Amino acid sequence: MLIAVYGVFAVAATARAGFQIATKFSEAPVSYTLSAVAAVVYVLATVALASRGAFARRLAWATVGFELLGVLIVGTVTVLDPGDFPADTVWSVYGRGYGFVPLVLPLVGLWWLRRTRAG
Repeated sequence: MLIAVYGVFAVAATARAGFQIATKFSEAPVSYTLSAVAAVVYVLATVALASRGAFARRLAWATVGFELLGVLIVGTVTVLDPGDFPADTVWSVYGRGYGFVPLVLPLVGLWWLRRTRAG
């Protein structure tokens, strides 16, 4: 289920970022670049979580951890000074536009990685 949700977010974030960059990049380049970064993170996290092996596991930890940092940093900045981001990103206001799933998803992902670690 976790991998499926990551997959949905990978597709959604990639499509949204692609559309935004292709049609209105000049309106909010920082916002749309952050959307593209989020899309790459979701794609890499999906692949890493669905794969086996030490490298995939390290990649999953790195991408899910980066995702949590991203949503916390971008979320906080967009709450404190919304003028810095004239357009929403996936992580704006902690993922409000996506039902706050971007805030909860990395927490679940990190929990799952910790729970399923070898040892």
